[in-house]
Amino acid sequence: MDLTTSHPTRRAAIRSMVGGSLLFPGIVSQLLAAEERRAPDADPLAPKRPHFAPKAKRVIFLFSTGGVSQMDTFDPKPKLFAADGKTLGVGGGLSLEKRPLLKPRWAFKPGGTCGTQVSDLFPHIRERMDDVCLIRSMSTDNNEHFQATLAIHTGSFFAARPSIGSWVSYGLGTVNQNLPSFVVIAPQLPYAGTQVFANDFLPAYHQGTRVLPGKEPVPNVKRQPGTDALQELELGFADELNKTHLKTHGHDGDMAARIRSFETAFKMQFEAPEAFDLSKETDATLDLYGVKRADTESFGWQCLIARRLAERGVRFIELIDGSSAKNWDSHSDMGEHEPLAKKIDKPIAGLLADLKRLGMLDDTLVVWTTEFGRTPGQDGTKGRGHHPACFSSWIAGGGIKPGIAYGATDDIAAAVAEKKVHVHDFHATLLHLLGLDHEKLTYRHAGRDFRLTDVHGNVVKDILK
Repeated sequence: MDLTTSHPTRRAAIRSMVGGSLLFPGIVSQLLAAEERRAPDADPLAPKRPHFAPKAKRVIFLFSTGGVSQMDTFDPKPKLFAADGKTLGVGGGLSLEKRPLLKPRWAFKPGGTCGTQVSDLFPHIRERMDDVCLIRSMSTDNNEHFQATLAIHTGSFFAARPSIGSWVSYGLGTVNQNLPSFVVIAPQLPYAGTQVFANDFLPAYHQGTRVLPGKEPVPNVKRQPGTDALQELELGFADELNKTHLKTHGHDGDMAARIRSFETAFKMQFEAPEAFDLSKETDATLDLYGVKRADTESFGWQCLIARRLAERGVRFIELIDGSSAKNWDSHSDMGEHEPLAKKIDKPIAGLLADLKRLGMLDDTLVVWTTEFGRTPGQDGTKGRGHHPACFSSWIAGGGIKPGIAYGATDDIAAAVAEKKVHVHDFHATLLHLLGLDHEKLTYRHAGRDFRLTDVHGNVVKDILK
């Protein structure tokens, strides 16, 4: 006696409605289209149609961890010089005290033809400001590194949620099946650790693939000599077992995700080594990023690899600058910002110039951000504390108005004075540029529909072309 039960698929159920119901054909077509998008037998990382015509196709997300000081980098405040040490303002380690104001250590100068003011900490990026939309009115809701770092990546301040890179992978898929859709180049982990690139409840193939700079960025990706035929036999056998398991037990989302992850790992053998090989890049290109010929670890190397991955169809690439131990968290001495800025300034400027030279900046979003800003008042005598009320971020590339500075803070960069851009608004805008409606990009989990922006967020239309 056959004890197995046949369970109709969602697609079969919809098609049965077509044959015998009074549903309007248009509604049924929409249901079938939605089912096609989620079909378990389809490639879950195949390119997907966005909600509307996108301005950008991919993202390079640059994250400087620790809290970069807005008034020492992108938000000039002349009044801080006159008030230095004389007037009290928000200060202390966590923005909870009144402390003497601290003047910026570096001078500001206009950059590009647009004249956007940027400090001497970033002289190379300053010269690329004609390509950049600078947002001086960013705001977040927490003054602790872990929570603020989690939020700028996932939209959630306390609970683990999928990273923005995972959401973009889920929403758009990838155009290169031989590489992951979401790659994270992270020599060390920032605050919140792997949660910043985790898939959480999204299928596992949307998790960020971490790359460690060095001579072997993706360990064990090359085949061992003489094992090609054996590997293919083993993988073919495993594939048959997996298919039999899925057919017998019904579609298992977790199982399918693991299978897809292994398939991507197998395909990476054929393309990843070439993607990470800079030997064919010209000396002029290497110099643009500040990379020496044998270099495999600098931030310049990371930026050049990001461009190469973007060229090869990776949808979302994140570069993490700093770690939870060594970063921009300059409580004791703002002078600590200088070597950190020198490390990333030329490489990021080189990335912008190179993308523009190749015609890729028009459809690539380059995003630079930190988790929060720093206090105008002292923390100690030379440093600044955490400050979530306002900070600066910038976006360049596809669909963004270049050469503008959006929003403003007050005279001492203590609070947003106009055109506040919350983290949720920032995320909504990035998704919009990719052709995704942040209110419609949802995933049902634990009985409710989740999204990157939770129940918040507005697209900042004033910065769109």
